[in-house]
Amino acid sequence: MRVLHVIAGAAIGGAETFAQDAIVGLAEQGVAQTVLCRPHPMALARYAAAGIPASGFGFGVLDRALGRGQRIAEAARGFGADLVHAWMSRAAAFVPQMMPCPVVGWFGDYYDLKYFRTIDSAIAVTPDIAASIVRRGMARERVFTVNTFGTMPESPRVARASLDTPEGAPLLLVLARLHRVKGIDIMLHALASLPECYLWIAGEGPRRARYEALARQLGVAARVRFLGWRQDRMGLLDACDICVLPSRYEPFGTVIAEAWAMRRPLVASRADGARQYVRDGENGLLCPLEDAAGLAAAIRRLLAEPALRAALIEGGVRAYEADFTREIVLARLRDAYRACVQRGRRAP
Repeated sequence: MRVLHVIAGAAIGGAETFAQDAIVGLAEQGVAQTVLCRPHPMALARYAAAGIPASGFGFGVLDRALGRGQRIAEAARGFGADLVHAWMSRAAAFVPQMMPCPVVGWFGDYYDLKYFRTIDSAIAVTPDIAASIVRRGMARERVFTVNTFGTMPESPRVARASLDTPEGAPLLLVLARLHRVKGIDIMLHALASLPECYLWIAGEGPRRARYEALARQLGVAARVRFLGWRQDRMGLLDACDICVLPSRYEPFGTVIAEAWAMRRPLVASRADGARQYVRDGENGLLCPLEDAAGLAAAIRRLLAEPALRAALIEGGVRAYEADFTREIVLARLRDAYRACVQRGRRAP
C-alpha cells in the first residue's frame, strides 16, 4: 500500500507527534509513504532520518485562495497513492474534490464535518467521536476507531535534584499544553491543599505567565516547576509518583496510555477521553471536572493507600497491553487503511 499523508498542524502538538510516530512506525513495517506538511525543520528531519520523502506545504489563507490544494491531488497521482490520509480538519479542508484515490480524515476531536466534505472515510481516536461522526451523517461502514499509542522516545529518568525537588517528597506530574482546557489552574489550586507534594508541569503555551503568577498567589510557587516543552516524557514519568490529567476538556488524552505504560498511577478528571478509557478504582482514579478539592482528595487517597496504588498500576498495565501498544495501534491503522481503500470513493 502507498499512502500520502497531509499534515497541517504544528510541529509539537500531541496529534502531530502521534502522526509522526505512526508514519515512522508504518515505514518500519514496509508501508510506502510520502508526506506533505508544514515545513517545520524538526518534523522534516525526522521523516528524512526514517527514509520517508516529505515536502513542505502551506496551509494559509493565501494558499487556499491560490487553489494550492490541487497540489495534493497532483502529489497523490505522482506517487501512485492508494490512499490519502488527511490529519485533522485543516489538512482535510485543503483536499480537493477530484482525487485519484480514496481520502481518509483523522478525527482527534469532535471536529465540524464541514471541513471534511471531500473525505471518503473517517478514523476517530475514540468510540464516542466515531459515534458522533455517524450521527452527523457519515455511513457507519466508513467510520473506524483507532486510538493512539504513547509518544515517548527513550530517555533516562530525570533526576529530582536537577529540578530542585526533594527525593522523599511525593512528586506529581502534569504533561500538557499551558492552555485553559488543560486545567493547570485547577491543579495549582489542588496543590495548595497538598503541602507535602511537589509538581512538575511539562508543556508550553499562552498561559504560562498567568499560571506562574497564580502559583505565587496561592503560595505554591516554591513547589512547582514549569519545565516548558520537553522531549523526555519517559524520563519525567519514570521520576514521578503520580501522573495527573486535570483537563476541563480532553477528547482522548495520550498521557493516559503513557502513564499506564510507565507503571505510574493515574488521576484524571472526568473529561471525555478519560471517561471512555479509565475505570475508576481499576486502572486510575476519576474526579469531577473543575473540582480542585476533589482532585486533591483523589491524590491524597492514592498517597495514603499503597495497595490502591499497586492495584491501579497493574490495572493500567493490563489496559495498555490490551489496547495501546505501538504494535496493536499500528495493526489497527493498517486494517483501517485497507478497509478505506476497499470502500473506495464516495459519490460527490
